[in-house]
Amino acid sequence: MSVLRLAVPSPLRQLFDYLPPAGTSPELLAQLAPGTRVRVPFGRREVTAYLIGVFPDSAVDSAQLKPAVEILDTRALVSGALFELARWAWHYYHHPSGEVLSALFPKRLRDGKPHQRGGAPAWRLGTRGKGLPEQALSRSPKQARALALLRADREVTAKEFEAQGISRAVLRALRDKELIEPCTVQREPREALCRDGLALNTEQSAVLQELQGAEGFSCSLLEGVTGSGKTEIYLQLIADCLARGRQALVLIPEIGLTPQTLGRFAQRFDADIAVFHSGLSDAQRYQSWEAARDGSAHIVIGTRSAVFTPLARPGIIIVDEEHDSSYKQQDGFRYSARDVAVKRGQIDDCPVLLGSATPSLESLQNAALGRYRQLHLRNRAGSAGMPAVEVRDVRRQPLHAGLSPQLLEDIQATLDAGEQALLFLNRRGYAPTLQCHDCGWVAECNGCDARLTIHRRQGRLRCHHCGASSTLPASCPVCHSRSLLSLGLGTEQTEAFLRQRFPDRALYRVDSDSMRGRDAMAALAEQINRGEPCILLGTQMLTKGHHFPAVTLVAVIDADALLFSADFRGEERMIQLLTQVAGRAGREAAAGRVVLQSHYPDHPLLQAAREQDYAQQARRLLEQRRGSGLPPSGQLLILRTDCPDARYAESFLRDLREATEHRLPAGCSYIGPLPAPLQRRAGKFRCQLLLTAPSRRDAHHAATLAVAAAEGATAGRGLKWSIDIDPQDMF
Repeated sequence: MSVLRLAVPSPLRQLFDYLPPAGTSPELLAQLAPGTRVRVPFGRREVTAYLIGVFPDSAVDSAQLKPAVEILDTRALVSGALFELARWAWHYYHHPSGEVLSALFPKRLRDGKPHQRGGAPAWRLGTRGKGLPEQALSRSPKQARALALLRADREVTAKEFEAQGISRAVLRALRDKELIEPCTVQREPREALCRDGLALNTEQSAVLQELQGAEGFSCSLLEGVTGSGKTEIYLQLIADCLARGRQALVLIPEIGLTPQTLGRFAQRFDADIAVFHSGLSDAQRYQSWEAARDGSAHIVIGTRSAVFTPLARPGIIIVDEEHDSSYKQQDGFRYSARDVAVKRGQIDDCPVLLGSATPSLESLQNAALGRYRQLHLRNRAGSAGMPAVEVRDVRRQPLHAGLSPQLLEDIQATLDAGEQALLFLNRRGYAPTLQCHDCGWVAECNGCDARLTIHRRQGRLRCHHCGASSTLPASCPVCHSRSLLSLGLGTEQTEAFLRQRFPDRALYRVDSDSMRGRDAMAALAEQINRGEPCILLGTQMLTKGHHFPAVTLVAVIDADALLFSADFRGEERMIQLLTQVAGRAGREAAAGRVVLQSHYPDHPLLQAAREQDYAQQARRLLEQRRGSGLPPSGQLLILRTDCPDARYAESFLRDLREATEHRLPAGCSYIGPLPAPLQRRAGKFRCQLLLTAPSRRDAHHAATLAVAAAEGATAGRGLKWSIDIDPQDMF
């Protein structure tokens, strides 16, 4: 008897045995490889599971084993190396194996649909189109032209139509008339070509010489100040990789950076580039996945999930802005794409490069211990210098939408000089609080321990935690007074004031409310980079890797909002954010300046931001972490519960602690259970149990004990629990 051992996508942390489908030949069973997709019955439905292996017997009585419905692939669609990466990930993050393996596949394949070989999307004549007279669409010249192209060439790619000025709307109209139908044209393998790179300065040349031509696994940390030319290093390393016939994987932290990054890569390389991010359709993601898998894509650029993209010939992995918390998945499969990328480089035996102006303390610690090679770019490329930083006291100053009179003068002077000003306010919406002036009522979310944010332009109150939304009231629901106050500050409010104060100047607001649509950020960046005087106002979407050459003034409107955090990582994040936002100023010949508005101008952290560079501040933080045993000097994991009953959630974690505490490795200790900083979210009460450990091995042992105890416990009353290894947020 042969048994298929499968990982089924479910919350259960166990493997399941099935019999092969009836009629499966021994020859087919012998060639099945781990990662092969198999359709199986699971409960009342059929799901796509993933083969772990074929075994001669099972611990379960064969009479109780169900037969699989269908073996979907005769050959595994992912390599053995990628399967090994998934195996490492589900063990390290203590996550169900079926859900981890699902992350390797696009939705079409997760849904059990047949695998289709890659190719370029194209169109061909349908049955009705083949019999249509040539003059039939004379009143629709573009449609007639499209049909003429299809008659001349049996299949025409979407890109070829675009080059001929024929839009997707024209093609959709022909499809709706059943005159044409979509198809796929097989890609012809081609050699990637690289245009000449920019001239490097002495620092860049030394770094490139250290990195170029590397074979086998190594991990390097490139710490380069903002504007130092890290991207040019990436491009020249990728050129070297492509010249050796290998593929490059580039991770970026935000979808908003994709158009900018893709544009620079497309200018430099005559190559096929596959893109991965959440803004793509399922079909587009599948095409990119298959192009990377079959090797026709020379370069893969993507956000967090792209780290699991199959590569035919992996040559280099680059993680840009490696410090960014966006690389950590915050729900479901809670993995760090940066850490997975390093492990993938080790498994694929290819070099990994982590780049940032503000490296994470974890990466700096690894460099200090000799695990990573650390390289530096301490000066900006070209003639640009680092901007001067001023901490400005706004106490007793009249503030208009958060802006002091002196800052308004600075903005005016910047615009008059033909330059651009960037204003940073990390709070979207009009104001964070709506309050009744007569009775004190405050608009709060019914499902969260949070206040509703005013979005005046939309006329809505919104919860930024659970997404709940309601109409902005005209009067107090308690006393019916119309004296409603907007308390606090948001980007909408500051935008409204700036439009009144500078009515003839271009103003762009950049936050997740205004930047909607796949190409919104790309269009905005193109507009800004024309260099015309303007004001940029936005959240941290503006701080991540964008290059705005004409920006000479950067102002942090409310630096105090960054100073106080319940998270032990709060200070690290503040330093990184201030350094990154300051780095948008003076990136070309014109000198830049940075203004930090504060009611606490003498605060040590603000003074450090003014007087010390990031490396000095990071060394101080590392010393503090060594003294406290917190990451990266120690290890941390969090067990979390979500439950409608707060007491039951806490008792579940308390029982788990009592069941495992006496078996923890030496040096490991629990903290809690405690309510989460935001205790109630979307109607569920959240509780957490923290565990600290002196080493990664001890943390893994402790996590194994905790997960086993949680799985063995009865979780009733709607309780859900999860474990977060190396958490980035204490929310």
